[in-house]
Amino acid sequence: MTVSFPGGVAVDAAYAGHTVHTDQPRSDGGTDAAMSPFDLFLASIGTCMGFYALRFCQERNLSTEGLSLMLEPLREGDGKRLTALRIAVELPRAFPEKYRGAIERAIDHCAVKSQLLNPPRFELRVSGPNTSEEASS
Repeated sequence: MTVSFPGGVAVDAAYAGHTVHTDQPRSDGGTDAAMSPFDLFLASIGTCMGFYALRFCQERNLSTEGLSLMLEPLREGDGKRLTALRIAVELPRAFPEKYRGAIERAIDHCAVKSQLLNPPRFELRVSGPNTSEEASS
């Protein structure tokens, strides 16, 4: 993945032939032309869970009409740190009751959520002029 800086406070990430554009809200010096990186992080969780819900229905030939997912971030009093993510799934009207627990378990297999529960180690290396040390965090 390659990260580039197209101007202002926008930051892009390119990977496998795709580019994701990010920006900041106007209040933070951006043009609000795209999601902020943190909003993109939340979208990653929501779309991953949505994918598992969608595939569950598709693999059982169940209608996906009306299937939706809402993700609500709950934050500390200062509004900066997340304390919880509330996820509400709206099932299709004709969704069989016998599959309710199974779709919950399927959604719970979200790969992004799994990474948050078992986070990777971050290794940061800074290089450039006058840089001789590596840092890890």
